[in-house]
Amino acid sequence: MPFDLSSPPPVCPVCLAASPRFLMRVASMDYGRCDVCEATFIPSSQHPAPESERAEYELHRNDPQDAGYRAFLNRLAQPLLARLAPASEGLDYGCGPGPLLADMLRAAGHRVALYDPFFAPDRSVLQRSFDFVTCTEVVEHFHHPAEEFARLDGLLRPGGWLAIMTCFQTDDARFARWHYRRDPTHVVFYREATFRVIASQYGWVCEIPAKDVVLMRKPVR
Repeated sequence: MPFDLSSPPPVCPVCLAASPRFLMRVASMDYGRCDVCEATFIPSSQHPAPESERAEYELHRNDPQDAGYRAFLNRLAQPLLARLAPASEGLDYGCGPGPLLADMLRAAGHRVALYDPFFAPDRSVLQRSFDFVTCTEVVEHFHHPAEEFARLDGLLRPGGWLAIMTCFQTDDARFARWHYRRDPTHVVFYREATFRVIASQYGWVCEIPAKDVVLMRKPVR
């Protein structure tokens, strides 16, 4: 039974609000919905195993010479670059096997470290702090998003920017047929409202400069 009613209901994995509800079942997968932050998510019992996750990521073909791929990343890079001070220091969190975004930001004069649990697993960078952190096509993979956003907050210096790109979910009527849902490594789906709730939890300023792009700024204390 989805979201077994014989035990206490789970908290939302994104905002930790109590009692999210069952939303729907699609192709043997269960999806929950938080009515506080409006996130949609797969229960942890149905998350992919690490080995199958990595195998799926290795199928991705993100060619750094592909002009279309660069244009895709520019949707995040350009509004972020417009907000950064010269020679800022950043972290590409979840950089994947081909960190083109980091190279683009370096070419603009910034220093960028890399972290990815599969492809750049040097956790020493997580002991540092940064002027900006980027997450392009990453947050939908978070198995424990509330913990991850707390970590990202800790990685940001006061006044720092968190730059995220992910496909925002729209209406539920299209969810079952949505290409983004069909990726087996995507376990949580966000709306614009979801990011505004996350921002409010940390006191971040939240901006949506382009479709599927969110920039959140940590306050200067």
